[in-house]
Amino acid sequence: MDMTQRNIAESGSLPVDDVSTNGSNDNAHRLTFKQADEPWEFEEISQLNYASFVEEVPQHPSNDAGVLVDRFHDQNTYFICRRDHDLVGMICVRDRRPFSLDEKLGSLEEYLPQAEGARVCEVRLLAVRPDMRRSRVLTGLLTMMARYCQEGGYDYVVMSGRVSQQALYRHIGFIPFGPVVGDDDAPYQPMYRPVGNVGAEFAGLFHDDVDAPPGEPVILTPGPVAMPDSVVRAFSRPPLSHRSPEFAAMMQSVRRRLLALTNASHCAVMVGSGTMANDVVAAQLSRLDAPGVVVTAGEFGERLLDHANRMGLRYTAVQHEWGAPLDYDRIEKALSDTVDGQPAGWLWMPHCETSTGALADLPRLQAMCRQHDARLALDCISSIGATPVDLSDVWLASGASGKALAAYPGLGLVFSSYPPEPDESLPRYLDLGLHCAGEDSGAVPFTLSSNLLAALDAGLARQSEALLSRIDHEGRWLREQLRDMGFTLVATEDESAGAVTTIALPARSSTDHGLEAQEMGRYLEAHGFYTSYASGYLRRRNWLQICLMGETDHDQLERLLPVLAAQLDAMTRAGAATLPEG
Repeated sequence: MDMTQRNIAESGSLPVDDVSTNGSNDNAHRLTFKQADEPWEFEEISQLNYASFVEEVPQHPSNDAGVLVDRFHDQNTYFICRRDHDLVGMICVRDRRPFSLDEKLGSLEEYLPQAEGARVCEVRLLAVRPDMRRSRVLTGLLTMMARYCQEGGYDYVVMSGRVSQQALYRHIGFIPFGPVVGDDDAPYQPMYRPVGNVGAEFAGLFHDDVDAPPGEPVILTPGPVAMPDSVVRAFSRPPLSHRSPEFAAMMQSVRRRLLALTNASHCAVMVGSGTMANDVVAAQLSRLDAPGVVVTAGEFGERLLDHANRMGLRYTAVQHEWGAPLDYDRIEKALSDTVDGQPAGWLWMPHCETSTGALADLPRLQAMCRQHDARLALDCISSIGATPVDLSDVWLASGASGKALAAYPGLGLVFSSYPPEPDESLPRYLDLGLHCAGEDSGAVPFTLSSNLLAALDAGLARQSEALLSRIDHEGRWLREQLRDMGFTLVATEDESAGAVTTIALPARSSTDHGLEAQEMGRYLEAHGFYTSYASGYLRRRNWLQICLMGETDHDQLERLLPVLAAQLDAMTRAGAATLPEG
């Protein structure tokens, strides 16, 4: 396959968003994928061939006409992508021997034993116009080719793949064989792939007519998030020494903003993720001569159990089904029970369970801990900056610089209601007292990136009551729309966090066609909307998440819903067609 996709990422991931190189809004026009059958389409194919394989990759001599008609033109089946009446991409398939690979290798069967007696076709001449190479044009063309090969009953597809694009070809199932062919200017690796169930593998990546997503992709994941320009600019400033007066002043600003946002008394900022912050919390809990209670109702509560086990904490686990409403009576009973004759001295749980989108009742937990003289520790990584959080009566809480604070990930936050003292029995980096020792002066005990800190300062500057109210309002509106469309949401409305909505899609079984979250997520990406579905705990449960962290707005959600509805309808109809009769 003579690939001219020079701008395709070497990671092997398929391009999904349309980005115009000239600043115009042309990419908002409709894309249509079809088999070429009109004279003007074949004329434009010859012009695109010339631009690709004469002007860009010099495989053929130039000519005054500016067209290149393939020598196998009459035997090729062409699939094209049109934007209105402009040809933006094409691919062709040919099944008549000898293939161009036969001519390059001598005989295909000598290098590919699987070809003996098999039905084989060759894919060749893939070209996409440069301004559409970071779009879903390639995805659609490959899917048209896959559909054709499967419906035609072919066993194998062969091609000549550019050596520089091996990661991409392997990603879509092609396997290298034989020696590299071509020349130093344009080396190619012969490759093949079994046709097999390629249609199922490509399902959800393509529909006959699609709208190219306008503008930048819409980030609706729990992290990383879309950041405001002010955060990006702050991160790009020249770095400062973490011992400089300017750095100390910026650290003081960050701490002031964090304490004002949460009503906490003290806050440590450290290099690391939210997981690091939870390790620091676990280290502080280990200093208490008392057992505790760990509450779980999802992935991140279960992770707190792991933190507790690794730190050797004594505790009672109050575990719920993922997404089930919290049983506060069970939690209170666990606090009132004794372990080895000792009452529980602490309670640790997520405030917002990111995996399900459920938000715990913070005032109720605070009252419960006061009544039982227990210290409350919370994982607030997904709630700080997304919903009002009052930590004035919370012993310890963890946070992070990314997510709803709309800054770059990389800084862990630990809030406390007491001034932590250094403890030499703890590992240095897990000693909260060391991190807080210089909080009044803006000093830090260890190296910390001024760029990350400046970005966090800028992200905190956008925080306001109006922002929190908008996130809550948009989340409620979104969940209402999703329920009206027939989706099942994991968290109950009473416990739902505004910024995290988790959709439970029905899994496929022997009697139910189901809906694949991964298929849904990839389709949304192809239309410019990035949701969360790839984490292991989401894949195992067939869940998909839409998160309103970072820079999101109502217009983006308005544009998301019809795309989501169209794919729901397409997947439902496709699944219904495969149901057993009777």
